Amino acid sequence: MPQTLILGQTLDFSGNPFTQPWQDTVQHRQHGAILVDGDRIVETGDTDTLCRAHPQTPVRDYGDALITAGFVDAHMHYPQTAMIASWGKRLIDWLNDYTFPEESQFGDPGYASEIAGRTCDLALAHGTTTLTSFTTIHPTSVDAFFGAAAARNMAVVAGKTCMDRNAPDTLRDTAQTAYDDSKSLLNKWHGVGRAHYAITPRFSPTSTPEQLDTLGQLWGEYPDVLMQTHLSEQTDEIDWVRDLFPSARDYLDTYEQFGLLGPNGLYGHSIHLEPREVDRLAEIDAAVVHCPTSNTFIGSGLFDMGGLATRVRTGLATDTGGGSSFSMLRTMAAAYEVGQLRGTVLHPSQLMWLATAGSARALRLDNEIGQLNAGSAADLVVLDLASTPAIAQRHARATDVWDAVFPTIMMGDDRAVRATWVAGHCVSP
Repeated sequence: MPQTLILGQTLDFSGNPFTQPWQDTVQHRQHGAILVDGDRIVETGDTDTLCRAHPQTPVRDYGDALITAGFVDAHMHYPQTAMIASWGKRLIDWLNDYTFPEESQFGDPGYASEIAGRTCDLALAHGTTTLTSFTTIHPTSVDAFFGAAAARNMAVVAGKTCMDRNAPDTLRDTAQTAYDDSKSLLNKWHGVGRAHYAITPRFSPTSTPEQLDTLGQLWGEYPDVLMQTHLSEQTDEIDWVRDLFPSARDYLDTYEQFGLLGPNGLYGHSIHLEPREVDRLAEIDAAVVHCPTSNTFIGSGLFDMGGLATRVRTGLATDTGGGSSFSMLRTMAAAYEVGQLRGTVLHPSQLMWLATAGSARALRLDNEIGQLNAGSAADLVVLDLASTPAIAQRHARATDVWDAVFPTIMMGDDRAVRATWVAGHCVSP
């Protein structure tokens, strides 16, 4: 494949804007260029320098559009795509009324493949190049998701969702089938192309101690893979966990006592954490994932970005279909709003970092995605910073790059995505 020079404003990060001054982490070029060779970024720099150095290289010029690493969604449920924005009350009601009936259909390979392809296409249309997804108990649901992603050359993380209690009969496996299916699927998919497997107990209330124990044993056999689950999403959920695990010190301990706490762990939501839980997550170098549109939509609570992001690896996610949007721009906007309510004012650089390098870091994939470094995959999103009349009139008054970017974060949607590149190919539009 010939090399390509992609031109526009470029935005990248050299560090974590939550743990050091954001000004020291940002790399913005008003006239930037990215040299792509095959599926990899070879070099980034200013337009004049790279164009002079590569005068025969084909050019894709996006003018004053902003080019950054493709968005990384660190927690979502592709089987819930078709039921997004379903009216509900509390988490458990919502699961029983909408989620479980929908997920029961994913034993059908045709239906699973249809929704998996739709999910990937919706993500790409919104500039998201990596998805981290739960599936269902059905191995067919895992095959469908990894297959759809492979057809689009997307880097993804997923695993069979394991549940052996407190769910309909159509969505229960057993401790042994959870272990056997997960191990088989892990060996089938992990490291094949751009697929990454994650051992996936849904959450403590839907797994017996026996199932959690077998999945902890599996993680012990494959400690380099990720493990994803949910943690402390709602207060009544925490009460339920306390009743189910009376000997546990707290919610996190229901995972730790079964070998499901580790540095490759992803703990979605993590809203109502006890001080011990925060200390333990930081000590073990695990990751939490903020799902702001879901947390407000289902009324779960307000994530403590100020207290967590400086100590614990933190990613950002849509959590569709509990989340009410496929857009990481809308997710950034919701994270800003939640921060305001918690008294933590998030700078636009921190929001953009969370949606790219921060989420990649939470997934332990920051050497592959989330940045514009030489050697990284050429997964990019190109943003039109004046995509609608309302945004354009505000953008016209911008005094610096962040004044220009922030209106798109707060009001942007898929119309702001001028192009999405995956592994060196422009795939959308």
